[in-house]
Amino acid sequence: MKRWKKFLLALLAVLLIAQLPYVYRRYRVGQRADLIQSLNAQRVVRKDPEFDEYKGIIHAHTSLGGHSTGNFDELIEGAASNGLDFVVMTEHTSADYDTAALTLNGVFKNVLFIGGNEADTISGDRFLMIDGGPEMFADAKLATPQFLEKYHAQGKIALITYPDRFKSWDSDFDGVEVFSLHTNAKRNTRILTIPDMLWSFPSYPGLTVAENFRRPDEELAQYDAVAAKRPLTLFAGTDAHSNIGFHLLGDDAGHKFINLKIDRYATTFGIVRAHILIEHGTPLNRESVIEAFRKGRVFVGFDVAGDTSGFDLHAEAGATKTRMGEATELKEGLKLRAFAPLPARFVVYRDGTKVYESGNQAEIEFDVKDRGAYRVEVYRDDLGSSFGIAPWIYSNPIYVR
Repeated sequence: MKRWKKFLLALLAVLLIAQLPYVYRRYRVGQRADLIQSLNAQRVVRKDPEFDEYKGIIHAHTSLGGHSTGNFDELIEGAASNGLDFVVMTEHTSADYDTAALTLNGVFKNVLFIGGNEADTISGDRFLMIDGGPEMFADAKLATPQFLEKYHAQGKIALITYPDRFKSWDSDFDGVEVFSLHTNAKRNTRILTIPDMLWSFPSYPGLTVAENFRRPDEELAQYDAVAAKRPLTLFAGTDAHSNIGFHLLGDDAGHKFINLKIDRYATTFGIVRAHILIEHGTPLNRESVIEAFRKGRVFVGFDVAGDTSGFDLHAEAGATKTRMGEATELKEGLKLRAFAPLPARFVVYRDGTKVYESGNQAEIEFDVKDRGAYRVEVYRDDLGSSFGIAPWIYSNPIYVR
């Protein structure tokens, strides 16, 4: 056999051997998917008679606002196929037209779409604005305090996105995006993850992406530092663009050779969701969704690891019940109670400091002895991999004064 043939055979053998760990990981991801499906069938949900729960996503873009290749049809289908109740659009602003008005607004395939904007200030800060507006592009010349004053006067809420770049931490913003799915997906799109994308992603796209998640320590610390002083909404953004991946050859009409797109709406909308609580009898509409985010009646659910619907966190003292986003007085017998639809590990934080950690159980009770902002993170250690490191659920705080 000629030398070059031997070299090619040796190279082929090395390449095949190098794939074995990824083939095994593909097998393990499949096992994890089967386990999640099996455990989902055992979920226990407690319905709150005073509130209705809705699930959706916040922070989504289409080609209308640039930086995206997604269109309205793909967006609607991605939301409907995941059984979402709402999608908060946050199109990038334009000098020439109102992207918040021109994006999807209204109900399509039983999903409520709300038009907002992702807007900048001259201070170098960036916000998700709900509602959006035609002046937000021009108002990038305003400093953050003036920007917030103007739009708060109009009843809009301003939520920090990209907190790692944010500067005006003493300003009057309404919430913090502690986790960005788009940012985390881009961080994990490295040459070493390509075999996972080839072996595992086609069958288990959401789980393959989530395998590399970690707890956002820095973003949570920034959030907790402010929430210790005043009420503030915590949330996770999808930052859906439908534009991460690669292809060989092709055109913008969709004819592409070896086209691997990681962040299709149908994939990203099934990974992490915002679960909001709306008072029973109040319809799901633009106003009630905005009010839920304003009041912090939101929890983050990484539903790719199991449906988090039915999670509950409240504080009790006698007949008084306080829910996420609300404040109560420190009094004798005050208890924090949390419930998850499946057994898991609960961690309670007070002003960002861990004060309690449970074993694997479905419900906890914690005696509150000190003032502070109390929130809960829930972990699925039973799923292994990153799910014992990255939370399954993040709650918003209950404020004990």
